[in-house]
Amino acid sequence: MNAAFVLYDNLTALDLVGPYEVLAGHSQVTPHFVAAKAGKVRSDNGLALHADFAFDDVPTPDVIVVPGSSQWRSALDDEVLIAWLASVHKTATWTTSVCSGSTLLAKAGILTGRRATSHWAVVDTLTDDGAVVCNERVVVDGDVITAAGVSAGIDMGLTLAATLFGEMAARTIQLALEYDPQPPFDSGSPRTAPPEAVAFLRAALNGS
Repeated sequence: MNAAFVLYDNLTALDLVGPYEVLAGHSQVTPHFVAAKAGKVRSDNGLALHADFAFDDVPTPDVIVVPGSSQWRSALDDEVLIAWLASVHKTATWTTSVCSGSTLLAKAGILTGRRATSHWAVVDTLTDDGAVVCNERVVVDGDVITAAGVSAGIDMGLTLAATLFGEMAARTIQLALEYDPQPPFDSGSPRTAPPEAVAFLRAALNGS
């Protein structure tokens, strides 16, 4: 099973690495880091990642994982990336996104009429490209899975792992990762975070 983990300039690293750690260790998965061209790609916080393959080298992946970016509006102008997503989705078994990566799927026409989610600060923009917005952590609609912000990529990966390999395999992966969230604060949602933090991030992520 060929899995394409999509890289592009200024992606959010954990969006990609979270589901990668969940899925890539399974014996049935062959991971491919893909980008418009092979080589180094930097995340939005400066982490250097490496694309082993260009998009043209991976024309028919079985699974597609699309991360988001804190600079998601700029990513929407990446015509090469959008065109590749629109093309490979047609033959993929699963197309997935994490955080604002769903805005790229929407731009590619993949979410038209589908239920989908994204980071809380940008999720409502999905309606501009025909998606049905859902404020849930992971949303499955047909052969597309979208996840909410950043850390939700691990949940998405486990959801997909359970579908692909069975619940016991997914549970075992969760245990191997010791994914047992016990955060020191209850600010992981706009419902519980301080209002000033919500306002700051909403403005920052929407370029205002």
